[in-house]
Amino acid sequence: MNKAEKTRNFIVEKTAPIFNMKGYAGTSLNDITAATGLTKGSIYGNFANKDEVALAAFDYNLKNVLSRVEKEINKQKYVKDKLLVYINIYQNVISGKVTEGGCPILNTAIDADDTHPALRERAVKAVISWKNSIMKLVEAGIAAKEINAAHNAEQVALTIIAMVEGGIMISRLTAKPAHWNLIMDSLKKYVDSLS
Repeated sequence: MNKAEKTRNFIVEKTAPIFNMKGYAGTSLNDITAATGLTKGSIYGNFANKDEVALAAFDYNLKNVLSRVEKEINKQKYVKDKLLVYINIYQNVISGKVTEGGCPILNTAIDADDTHPALRERAVKAVISWKNSIMKLVEAGIAAKEINAAHNAEQVALTIIAMVEGGIMISRLTAKPAHWNLIMDSLKKYVDSLS
């Protein structure tokens, strides 16, 4: 890795939590320079604009979450246990143990929905990829007779995503972590009902 790549990575690592907590509009160039200790010239010498930094920060935050999900899924033998990994990982996401500021998909989807088409597109791709990953798990579960063939893989995937992201949103909005636990109890029952 050359010096320019190291500097770009440093900028992304230092600013990713800020973009995830404050959003695109809420993150200023002053926030970026304060977090990195670099000058505006150094930032713009490595990125064309704030948009490029924001996109790289989203990718970084998402990769942190996905790598943990993949690692934990690979430890599980049964499909239902693989599906339940999302509950455990996202519990750590909302508590800030994986990424500061919570779920980068939810945060970016809300922040960029009407204001930043490129970030919105990144969030859309992340959700579609997540949906496809869960669908593959469900289809494997059906093939292995762990999941009842009457279930629609896409419906299961969308339900899991909606419950995880909805649980995050409700628990953060109300500042009541117990709401997350109640919703995740319902999700566990839903996953258990798939057989």
